[in-house]
Amino acid sequence: MVEKRSTVNIVTLGCSKNKVDSEVLGAQLHAMGFEVVHDSEKKSNFVVINTCGFIGDAKEESVDTILSYASLRKRGKIARLVVMGCLSERYKKDLEREIHEVDAFYGVNDQSLIPALFKLDAPRPEPSNSCQSVRILSTPSHYAYLKISEGCDRSCAFCAIPGIRGRHISRTIESLVKEAAELANAGVKEIILIAQELTYYGIDLHGKRMLPELIAQLSQIEGIEWIRLQYAYPQQFPDELTRVIADNPKVCKYIDLPLQHISTNVLDSMRRNITREKTIELVKKIRASVPEIAFRTTFITGFPTETEDDFEELYQFVKESRFDRVGVFTYSHEEDTPAFQLNDVVPEAIKQERMEKLMTLQQDISLEINESKIGRVERVIIDKIEGEYYVGRTQYDSPEVDNEVLIPAGIEMEPGKFYNVEITAAAHFDLYAKVI
Repeated sequence: MVEKRSTVNIVTLGCSKNKVDSEVLGAQLHAMGFEVVHDSEKKSNFVVINTCGFIGDAKEESVDTILSYASLRKRGKIARLVVMGCLSERYKKDLEREIHEVDAFYGVNDQSLIPALFKLDAPRPEPSNSCQSVRILSTPSHYAYLKISEGCDRSCAFCAIPGIRGRHISRTIESLVKEAAELANAGVKEIILIAQELTYYGIDLHGKRMLPELIAQLSQIEGIEWIRLQYAYPQQFPDELTRVIADNPKVCKYIDLPLQHISTNVLDSMRRNITREKTIELVKKIRASVPEIAFRTTFITGFPTETEDDFEELYQFVKESRFDRVGVFTYSHEEDTPAFQLNDVVPEAIKQERMEKLMTLQQDISLEINESKIGRVERVIIDKIEGEYYVGRTQYDSPEVDNEVLIPAGIEMEPGKFYNVEITAAAHFDLYAKVI
């Protein structure tokens, strides 16, 4: 039986860009009068699954999630099931043929069509006047992701995103400042700038890179205290951006710069348009400009042209570079990518072995870096309380992927507020602290 105020549960898989898409959809449905929840176990009439279709593991997770909710749909536990996002964009016909319990599949550019489906399906609730924002946040209310562009003009050999999301399209500075101001008015203190390629922002609109100008305007918004940058690209990384990170007090001393490899042989076959020498030069330049910067990067093991020597070169680079944060993925052989023309010759066991070797190395580096912070005083924002600890982050840590600062819950603290703490102990991926 459909309740008077129907509930839509939006289940989001994949990256933070998907998260923003789900939040925009949530606001549209909320304005129609629906109650919107994100990834909730609460009983809901309708479910929307926002899928990821980037690499093998992500596709498998998306399919498993769809099948789980399809079972509920078949048993009448939910009234309507909708699938959207990257997996649906790549494999819509296959999914429609195989999973009949799903009421509709939508690609990445079809999101605006979804609310009409719900409008026709259920008794129409009264429209809500309480939704003043263009998004219903799935994050804690004090931080939010701000997607500044869509798509990508790069042609990395391993990446399916350009085929899924299309070419790079920047949003206007005016629209982004307006949205950020709305978020600040709602209590957001930290905005995290995301895109498939941050530093390319503005080229399609202005003929030049405009990320520094965008940051300058965002930093003038009252209430925004931290601006964080994620998903940059190493080739032609603009020197002006390092000056912005160094000089603007609202910009976190943090950069997420996926390097993917260090061997020029592999970088060439990956179509990354950069060499080992240029990569090392860039890392040194960024660190020289912003000595305290936290450097996050990612690497891929087992690309088809990666030899044992190439991997050893990568291992030594990670060992010597001592990055603050490292993520490692095994190569996924994806159709409709340039690399799909290559033979996927590196066995899965070797890909996995190389990944684990890199992560073990980085685990020791992370512990050493964390231990060096003992005794330092840091400003942290509190994200939540969990068990016996308040969980916070420094400016050097992005939500969900980086270090957390654990503070004993003996002193009353409030999520969303900033506190000065002293680091008292360290683990591989956590810091412990006390309030000053």
